[in-house]
Amino acid sequence: METCNLCQEQTKKTRRGKPHKDLVKVNEPRVFTGASPRGYEEQDYKCLDCDSKFTQSTGKNDLAWTLWQG
Repeated sequence: METCNLCQEQTKKTRRGKPHKDLVKVNEPRVFTGASPRGYEEQDYKCLDCDSKFTQSTGKNDLAWTLWQG
């Protein structure tokens, strides 16, 4: 299935970018702790329209929004 336009735009959002209206949380956020202030969180989302899967990360070395394909 093709990625919808909203999901294509989602990949361009920054860390502060909110999920679009059709993205729903898949499970609980994963919390990674480290020496303060190096902890970060990851949250998985799934699009109700096109079934695309995303991970949102607050880690400074990660992409803010990762679209998983495959």
